[in-house]
Amino acid sequence: MARSFNIYSQRQRWKLLLFLVALVIVGVSLAYTKTLVDKIALEERTKVEIWSEAVKKRSALVHYTSRLFDKLQAGERKKVELYLEATNYLARPDISDVSFALNVLNDNTTVPVILTNEKGVITSHRNIIIPKGENVKAFLEQELESMASQYEPIEIVYYGNAKVYLYYRDSRLFAELKTTFDDLQQSFISELMLNAASSPLILLDSASGKVIEAGNVEQRVVANPFLLKDRLASMRAQHDPISVEINGRTAYVYYEDSYLLTQLTYYPLAQFGVIGLFMMIAYLLFSTARKAEQNQVWVGMSKETAHQLGTPLSSMLAWVELLREKEEGKAIADELEKDINRLQVVTERFSKIGSQPELVEQDLVPIIQEEVEYFEHRFGKKVDFELILPNYPIIVTLNSSLFEWVIENLIKNAIDAMDGIGKITVELVDLGHKAHLEVSDTGKGLANTQFKRVFDPGFTTKKRGWGLGLSLSKRIIKEYHSGKIYVLKSEIGKGTTFRISLRK
Repeated sequence: MARSFNIYSQRQRWKLLLFLVALVIVGVSLAYTKTLVDKIALEERTKVEIWSEAVKKRSALVHYTSRLFDKLQAGERKKVELYLEATNYLARPDISDVSFALNVLNDNTTVPVILTNEKGVITSHRNIIIPKGENVKAFLEQELESMASQYEPIEIVYYGNAKVYLYYRDSRLFAELKTTFDDLQQSFISELMLNAASSPLILLDSASGKVIEAGNVEQRVVANPFLLKDRLASMRAQHDPISVEINGRTAYVYYEDSYLLTQLTYYPLAQFGVIGLFMMIAYLLFSTARKAEQNQVWVGMSKETAHQLGTPLSSMLAWVELLREKEEGKAIADELEKDINRLQVVTERFSKIGSQPELVEQDLVPIIQEEVEYFEHRFGKKVDFELILPNYPIIVTLNSSLFEWVIENLIKNAIDAMDGIGKITVELVDLGHKAHLEVSDTGKGLANTQFKRVFDPGFTTKKRGWGLGLSLSKRIIKEYHSGKIYVLKSEIGKGTTFRISLRK
């Protein structure tokens, strides 16, 4: 049986080798993925930094353009004031040279102006385009209201206490430039936020704590202060915010890893998890199929063995009866009948392996006592048997014929482990809800790695034997009696204890 032992050892080595190869594959995959994730994270950080530099430069451009428009606006107001002074100058009775004033009036070709008296009556206007078909008076009054809402009118006193008011607004060219500039100023941050990277970004004003712009972030998060606070804390935990200057004010760019990067980080774990689950399910299915196939083999062998034993046993019984007819053959017939009865028990056991055995409530004490006495009668000279039983019945639901077979296998293994010389202790322990039967020997003992393998079909440490006894015993106890059989303890050179646990 050394070959069978080597098969199990080789199988264990293959399992270990495959496990190590799987670990190497997983380790290499995770290491490569981590390297890839680090590169993508660095690239995203670089994109955010480039975006931040672009914000600084474009904000400087916006600030410069804003100051330029302020100067243009101040220049247009000066034009209006100069226009009003020229108008007032022409109204004076003592003027000697009107060419300068007329040049000033003619030079104003861009700034729309409306001149009114103290009562608000429009007296003149310039650079106002009146659409065809419009009521001139109504249109001018509407323009006057628009100008009054935009800028305060300029008041001029002349002829003593007389007053006139000059209303104006930005020139069409200035207004168009201003509108274009405002649109650019409003859109450049949004444009940058959308085009900067796939990472979620939040641009936060450091002074007010308000969000200037957000990219790849849900609007409900931006609108809710509590959600925004949590999101900023989450971003800060991943990366330090980047400081930028916008229009002379400090702002901070908060960002976190993109959804793609996050997915890539956890994808290998999910992938290996799914693959592992699939392999585990496949292994269980194949293992179940293999066990079912083994069961079929067990059933077939058991039925065939019972069938093969049945025919010669019938013939032997007939020969026993013939021996009894002769006076000198009666003693031989009695001994032969005992062996035949034993063989009939074995045949019955094999026949029950191939079908569902009948379980009935029985007392364990006499069953165990009878089996121990049987072996004590045959091996009592070299093997010391110690039987420890309670002095009251232990009722358990079982099939006595199969259970006796298990006890025989355990005692035979114990005798073989001791090379036919030693002590065997059989003890029945009552725990109330269950009963434990322990069979101990003083044999060679087992290594810890053999505690489970000893029940594998074909496994044996003996030079002779098939290694099927304990495997068959496990099948009988586990599948037919819903119990457990296992190595309770063992020590090399001191012996082994097997335990059978049955529910009461």
